[in-house]
Amino acid sequence: MLLSSSVTHFERLLNECERELDLLDMSINLSKSCCLRIGPRSDVNCASVNSVCGLCLPWVTKMRYLGVYIVRSKSFKCSLDESKKKFYRAANGIFGKVGRVASEEVILHLISSKCLPILLYGLESLPLYQYQLNSLDFVINRFFIKLFRTTDMYTIATLQEMFGFELPSVRIARRTVKFISKFNEDNCVLS
Repeated sequence: MLLSSSVTHFERLLNECERELDLLDMSINLSKSCCLRIGPRSDVNCASVNSVCGLCLPWVTKMRYLGVYIVRSKSFKCSLDESKKKFYRAANGIFGKVGRVASEEVILHLISSKCLPILLYGLESLPLYQYQLNSLDFVINRFFIKLFRTTDMYTIATLQEMFGFELPSVRIARRTVKFISKFNEDNCVLS
């Protein structure tokens, strides 16, 4: 069954926005635009949405917005797969260039300054589930396992504490508090 009434409303809204932007000599880049459903009926097939010029916007299951991948789901949810892949690529690049020549301190500093921002980009502003935080922690634990050649999690935790290397779940919690307080300050100034 195709939904038509909500899509036609959306299509009218899109067309009205296109017309207004046209009056301002601006336009929507339709080649980079798509449709994504979030909510209890996210898995329902939808009718196509057409722009004023006749281009059809595709319905997708995952989209990139400001560097964050949002997925079709019953509630707002982001995918961390791409950021984890990029972290591994950057970490392996550093590890491949430096190898076992540099000290662990140097490698961890490089990982902390160059790779962790890739992994944690924008996550302080998103609602994350516990399993997502655990998967981010797993990425760091795996890197420590590779770097120190041990699978003992007690040893890994001790090494992380010794080098002052916080897990992503701890960093995100701290950054979220900072983000929310900054957001609230900015809202107070605007009021």
